[in-house]
Amino acid sequence: MKIAVIVVRVLLAAMYLFASVSYFLNLMPKAPEMTAAQTTFMTGIMASVYLFPLIKITELIGGALLLINRTAPLAAIIIFPVTLNVFLYHAFLGPKDLPMVAVMLLFNLFLFYAYRAKYLPIVSK
Repeated sequence: MKIAVIVVRVLLAAMYLFASVSYFLNLMPKAPEMTAAQTTFMTGIMASVYLFPLIKITELIGGALLLINRTAPLAAIIIFPVTLNVFLYHAFLGPKDLPMVAVMLLFNLFLFYAYRAKYLPIVSK
């Protein structure tokens, strides 16, 4: 179980670090063709000006914290809203990449399960 937690934690961290670092260093490849619904959604996010950089900063911080074993339970909580949003975006607007995103969601949920003892003081009386 310990090895599985390490592998899942590092893989999830690598995915988020790659996504955020490539955004900030402008290494993103040309965006693939989007449907009308995807274009509308992304136009709204880009119109808000702050939201997309905030998401990428959250991915960067969450990915870095996942690499540090001591802060991994906190990172799993911080990164979960981003993971869930990415999953729901692909589930409703662009199912082409849904299998990879589903794996990311499963990784995050697996980390929740692995660190459940760390979360008990939060929810117990």
